[in-house]
Amino acid sequence: MPSLFDPITLGAVEAPNRIIMAPLTRGRADRDAVPTDIMVEYYTQRASAGLIISEATGISREGLGWPFAPGLWTDAQVAAWKPVTDSVHAAGGRIVAQLWHMGRQGHSSVYETQPVSSSATATEGQAHTFEGKKDFEVARPLETNEIPRLLADYELATKNALAAGFDGVQIHAANGYLIDQFLRDNANFRTDEYGGGIENRVRLLREVAERVISVAGADRVSVRLSPNGDSQGVDDSNPEALFTAAAKALSDLGIAFLELREPGPDGTFGKTDVPKLSPAIRKVFKGVLIVNSDYTTVEEAQAELDSGNADAITFGRTFIANPDLPERLRTGAPLAKDDAKTWYSQGPEGYIDYPALETANA
Repeated sequence: MPSLFDPITLGAVEAPNRIIMAPLTRGRADRDAVPTDIMVEYYTQRASAGLIISEATGISREGLGWPFAPGLWTDAQVAAWKPVTDSVHAAGGRIVAQLWHMGRQGHSSVYETQPVSSSATATEGQAHTFEGKKDFEVARPLETNEIPRLLADYELATKNALAAGFDGVQIHAANGYLIDQFLRDNANFRTDEYGGGIENRVRLLREVAERVISVAGADRVSVRLSPNGDSQGVDDSNPEALFTAAAKALSDLGIAFLELREPGPDGTFGKTDVPKLSPAIRKVFKGVLIVNSDYTTVEEAQAELDSGNADAITFGRTFIANPDLPERLRTGAPLAKDDAKTWYSQGPEGYIDYPALETANA
């Protein structure tokens, strides 16, 4: 079986190792969702990852409800992303943009309009806003005649990602965001062709993937799913049937890779006793399969590769405090601990001030 440190082909991207940087929302863009200068250093510091999947990046103002997250729908955003991708490439790295529509998971004070979703539902709890946390609001169901506009937003964001120098894109269809809200039956109560049975609920994911592929090519497109258990209030009564159907549809489209976020009963971002569905998805998805959630050691990650259950592993929060994570894992060096208080704060603290090994040992 392959080692975690062996190269792997991810569609059009040749990755030198199988330690992939997961998307990590960090809140360092400006209020107009334009990337800032410190984001160049942050991503460049982590260029030794087999592949960097960028933080979730909004496809439109309607779709970006997280304060100080970046976007890809304006010329200013594209121009500000270019120094990031240029610097990552100059450092020998590879980076794709994760395309994000949050659906009901944001707040009107950030969206500047009422949240939209598959149906008129609301998430329990509170949303992050520029003014602090506020109660989630009831979303407005997207009308059937608005779906073409949504697909056009994904198309534009894909074109902008390529123009900004990204090596490809990942469609964020996980974690209870818009596409996930269409997929799962506790959030989708539609009676049109996007609701009801599994085939209809998978339709939006398939149409988004087809539109993005029409711009970037299948070998530069990937998808993230979160198939097991509740994710930010979104869940399904028959997840194995749903997500194997979704994975089969994506396999037929020939995407570069499929990433699965699969928390366990002791998960650090969501917990569930629902069994992981990667073994079932592995049987129907014929491309590269990558798994994620709470992997922190070589032994844990290598066990997934050895089982044949996955081809690579995405590491998330471990990359926050360990910019040179592949080298630390290769040498068995100790891992630094990140500070949760600075995950979403603005400025360099807890963002670009975690030292690499040679600096830490100097």
